[in-house]
Order: sequence, then C-alpha cells, then structure tokens
Amino acid sequence: MILERCIGSMLLVLSMLSNVLGAYVGVNIGTDVSSIPPASDVVAIVKAHQITHIRLYNADPHMLKALAGSGIEVTVGVTNEEVLGIGESASAAAAWINQNVAAYMPSTNITAIAVGSEVLTSVPHVAPVLVTAMNNLHKALVAADLNFQVKVSTPQSMDIIPKPFPPSTATFNSSWNSTIYQLLQFLKNTNSYYMLNAYPYYGYTNGNGIFPIDYALFKPLPSVKQIVDPNTLFHYNSMFDAMVDATYYSMDALNFSVIPIVVTETGWPWQGGSNEPDATVENAETFINKLIQRVSNNSGPPSQPTIPINTYIYELFNEDKRPGPISEKNWGLLFSNGTAVFPLSLGGPSQITGNSTAVFCVAKDDASEDKLRDGLNWACGQGQANCSAIQSGQPCYLPNNIKNHASYAYNDYYQKMHTVGGTCDFDGTATTTMIDPSKFAQVTDPAYLLEGGVSNPLLSNSSTGRESLPPTALGPISPGGSTKLPLSKIQFLISATCLLVVLL
Repeated sequence: MILERCIGSMLLVLSMLSNVLGAYVGVNIGTDVSSIPPASDVVAIVKAHQITHIRLYNADPHMLKALAGSGIEVTVGVTNEEVLGIGESASAAAAWINQNVAAYMPSTNITAIAVGSEVLTSVPHVAPVLVTAMNNLHKALVAADLNFQVKVSTPQSMDIIPKPFPPSTATFNSSWNSTIYQLLQFLKNTNSYYMLNAYPYYGYTNGNGIFPIDYALFKPLPSVKQIVDPNTLFHYNSMFDAMVDATYYSMDALNFSVIPIVVTETGWPWQGGSNEPDATVENAETFINKLIQRVSNNSGPPSQPTIPINTYIYELFNEDKRPGPISEKNWGLLFSNGTAVFPLSLGGPSQITGNSTAVFCVAKDDASEDKLRDGLNWACGQGQANCSAIQSGQPCYLPNNIKNHASYAYNDYYQKMHTVGGTCDFDGTATTTMIDPSKFAQVTDPAYLLEGGVSNPLLSNSSTGRESLPPTALGPISPGGSTKLPLSKIQFLISATCLLVVLL
C-alpha cells in the first residue's frame, strides 16, 4: 500500500515538474487508420521522436498497456457516443474510470480525460448532459483518489466563437452561454484547463482572403500588413495566437479569467484535392515546425503572455478512412511505417540540429531481394560504405537477412555522402526516415532480444559500428529543453515525496 501511494505521489510530483519545465508539444493519435501499426510499435515510434505527451480519442486498452512505464503523459478520450450514458449515470462514470483509468495507473501516466470531441457543434443533442458527465467522471476520480493526478475537460471547436477577430471583442455563441458557463465553472472549481481545437488552416481557407497565408503559417509580415487589434493595439504575429486570445477574451466576457488554455488540436494538411491548393507538404512543414518553435518559447498570447500554450498536433498518422475531401485524410506527421512526411523536430528548438532532425536511409519493405543485393554490393564496393560490421561474427551481422544488411550499407553510405550530393535511392530500393532505426529496432526487433547482438543494421549518424542507444528519462521532459531541473534535484524531490508518504 505504501509503495502504491509512493508511486502515485511520484507521478503527481512529475506532473507538477512538467509545468515547471515549460510548454510542451504533444501529438494526437487518431483511430480512422486502415493500417495502424501494433500498439507497441506506435509507442516505440512516439518515443523515438521524443514525444512526451499524447492524446488518444478513446481509451484503447492495447495503447494504454503499451504505454506502461514509458513516462509519456496520456490524455484519454471519452467518445461522443459514450458521453450521454456517463452524463445520465454516475455509476456508468465510475465504471468508466475504473476500467479505463484506474486499471492502468500508476504504470501508465494518465493525466487528463477529454470528454467528447467538439460536443457542442458535432453532437449538440448531448450538450445538456456534457457538464454533468464531466462532474460524474470527476467524482469517480475523487473516489479513486486520482483527482489530483487526472484532470477532466472537453475539447471545443473555434466555431463556438462566431467572430474571433478582433480577439478583444470575441464572445462565445450566446445560444451556448448556459452550458459554457457551467463548463467554465467546473474547470475553475477543479483547477482544470480549457481544451481548444484551433485550426489556422480553416481560418485562412474559410476567410475569403481577409488574412494573408503567411499570417496562418507563422511567417513574419511586412510592417504595412501587421495584424493589430484596434481596441488593445496588441500585435498578432500569427492566427494561432489570435485564436487562443479570442478564447481568453470570450471566457473573460463571462467573467472567468486565468483558466489556462491547452490547444488539443491544430495542424495543417499536406495534401488536398484540386480545389485545396493550400494543402501542400511545404505549407504543412512550415506550419508544424514554426508551431513547435512558437510553443517552445514558453510564452502566451498577447493578453496572457505568462501562460504558455501547451499544444497537441493533429496528428501522428494519416486517418485515411475519414470521410470528406482529400485534405481530411492527410494531416499525419508520419506514414504508418514511422517515416516522416517532411523533416520535423518534435524535440523543440534545442533539438533542431540534433538527432531528432537526422535523416536515415533504409531499405524499402517491398524492395525485391535481387535489387537489394545489387544495392548492397554497390554500397559496399563502389560506394565505399564500411560494411565490416555486417560480416559473419561481427556486431551487426544479426539479423542475417538481405534487407537489414542493405539498410546498414545504405545508411553508412548516405551519412558519409549526402552532404556532397549522395542520395538515398539505390535504384528505387531505399527511402529516408526521420526515426533513428537503431532506437526503434531495440523495441520491436525480436532478433535483438533473442540473439543479444546489435538489433539493427543501422547506426545513428556515424560509421563506427556502435549503435546510438535512446536516452533514458525520468518522467516527462520539456520539449523545449531550456529550463530542465538537474536530475539530482528531481530525484531528491521524488525521494522526499516517498519519505513523506511513508511518515504519513
């Protein structure tokens, strides 16, 4: 019992420390994916990209089990279909908490519950019981002694703010005032936060040309085109900041202040139809990487400069099963094999030139063995790759198959030659990936576990024959990496917490 209380207290301390360490960038993991990898592989991919916070749209048991011991902070979702039953029955709420939260803690670091998704605009008939459902869940958390570790909130769309600009005059749709007032009162009483889904992509594409695209993409604007709130004279460098501020002002109009906002969804599609010209890889890359830089500076919008904007990117993988236009299916940062759609750094500014943006060259899964053999021979011969480590009896010989050996040789060649024009093609048998495969393979490659050798034919970005092991982490870390507490102090706080629990 003491051990369980100690572990619970440690998670609480680490949750508090994550606020001290600064703003974070998390990622949503959707479910409308036709070929999503197994849960264990998804977690390996998340860890390889140094993602410290994820949001699930449900309480998938496979994902929650796979996340155990990872330290990754998890927001679990109550689906829109579940909200009504939980709002009508306190016992249903208690059962949901017991089955989907308490059963996995403290091993899985669940820190929030997102009740529904844009309930007011997507399933308005459920709105009358939304706050009741949240109350029922919170009471169940109190009964399970988890209310200090797990916050309850509900993501809402920007659509409930009809006129978001200028931000200083923004208000919620008056037809929802009663429900929103109850929601804000709940968030204030439980010390929770407002979950906002904010999409500058839609703000721009549905804006009839009012705002320039650079404003939506965090790009600097010339002095003659600065976006200024005429009432406050605040300058808005991005539509993202203006959307967040519009929400703060809307809360203020109902006499609620200093309820923090967490952006639970934002992103930019990287592919669209012929009538969606702004859904491009270039725009998506610009938006995502500038968003990460923006969030990681630990500041808030002009009206609340001291409240960082913690943000979740939509989304990890393309949800190709979603209905609607082509762009709706193409918001993912990664393909389902873990390779990045475009270069990105989810580790924050301090990681932009580090391993998180390194590019690795690997053999394609569907490449023929004959072509792989030709590519391997060329890389180890004319390409001058150092292939000694994949010879029999050497550290990277296992797993002994053509794909792994080719990947080793391809990557060794690419790391040496890409700066002087070398490519990752090898007659169409190779592709680049943003994931350091040596990290990913240590989790997923059974040969590594069974043989005890080097699990993967890949190095990080060297040719020394030594793989780069992933850093261990004690709980969630700041994506910005700029204000980390020394590990010794963290250990002291945890030890002190455990001692206090024992004495009590």
